[in-house]
Amino acid sequence: MSAGASGTPGRLVLKGGTVVDRDGERRADVAVEHGQVVEVADVVGPQAGDVVLDAGGCVVSPGFVDLHVHLREPGREEAETIETGSRAAALGGFTAVVAMPNTEPAQDDVSVVEFVRAEGERAGLCEVLPAGCITVGRAGETLAPIGELAAAGVHLFTDDGNGVQDPLLMRRALEYAKGLGVTLAQHCEVASLTRGAVMHEGACCSRLGVPGWPALAEELMVFRDIELCRLTGARVHLLHLSTARSVELVRQAKADGLAVTAEVAPHHFTLTDEHLRGFDPVYKVNPPLRTPDDIAALKAGLADGTIDAIATDHAPHPPESKEQPLDEAPPGMLGLETALGLALTELADLDLSLVELVGLLSWRPAAIAGVADRHGVRVRPGSPANLTVFDPQHSWQVTPSALASKSRNTPYAGRTLRGKVRHTVLRGAAVVVDGEARR
Repeated sequence: MSAGASGTPGRLVLKGGTVVDRDGERRADVAVEHGQVVEVADVVGPQAGDVVLDAGGCVVSPGFVDLHVHLREPGREEAETIETGSRAAALGGFTAVVAMPNTEPAQDDVSVVEFVRAEGERAGLCEVLPAGCITVGRAGETLAPIGELAAAGVHLFTDDGNGVQDPLLMRRALEYAKGLGVTLAQHCEVASLTRGAVMHEGACCSRLGVPGWPALAEELMVFRDIELCRLTGARVHLLHLSTARSVELVRQAKADGLAVTAEVAPHHFTLTDEHLRGFDPVYKVNPPLRTPDDIAALKAGLADGTIDAIATDHAPHPPESKEQPLDEAPPGMLGLETALGLALTELADLDLSLVELVGLLSWRPAAIAGVADRHGVRVRPGSPANLTVFDPQHSWQVTPSALASKSRNTPYAGRTLRGKVRHTVLRGAAVVVDGEARR
């Protein structure tokens, strides 16, 4: 293996691609060295010792950033480890991921956050950005040491998996966060309305005779937190939105000039609650799969800029967990390696430009994650060399056993997708080459 491809410093040339970043599209070769882009030109002539990677027919873009990933370590390594999750991320084109704090122990302590970050560095496949808890143990009772965690480099805070139920506690958290310049990300769910719920409350739910998860449970908390954002002036990011009304609330908040951002997961714009008619827990997620009308609204939100980012909510579970009855199985599905293909395949009807689509995966989430200095950066000399090279026309079939995650809970088994990552470059080193992870 050549020096550059093995990850040690050396010049790497991406040849024959089309650069897509916030400046637009242009045909160009890209050379990187010592962790930075050093040349972008119509033709970059290889020098002795260069590693040349074919990017013909591909897009060369700033690396993708996933705002919402469950890496399970520490505490549930049977489902995923930071290393296996990082490998899945790199294969999906992500150069940075935000690791949710519902680990065991929870990420409400500097030592846990530093462990997650260090394990990410040890894996060396993508930058792992640990999210901190809003409340101690995600229990919703006492504020976590947000100041200490922010001083340790944490930018995004959430109790994901739980919404912060107490509005006064959330107000205090936002006031605290504003002073620190960090962002609070909310899992929007009024728990008293979803107790025992299995799936979306609607016609399918009624036919199956299982408890329903009303859309209102999400929308009430979206409304409350938008109003708390208006009151405090703090930044609020709304996780994995799933309903049409939620999108409309965010659209109005943005029109009012509030510091509200939002994300959507690929499964929420590709699958409906009807997929649960066979009681298959692989389709069980939180918030639940909704209706075709909700999907149309989510897509409209992606198209008009209301939704800022596509985030996977990658949630691995071992087979013994997902093989339980529907009401007992945990919610969640894999997402890192299928996100790009689902976006290119399922959003084709939106007529999004490549610049707009890559923005949803790259620089827009990078800004929310607070890493816009090194991810999602324009591809030009002097920029950090965190890059994704993908073939937007490559057709492939999802095979669960071929995925890098330790778990296999994907609902897309056998689905043919268009668009696949060919190379991923992290800090100037190729960590994925021709669709194969090098670490």
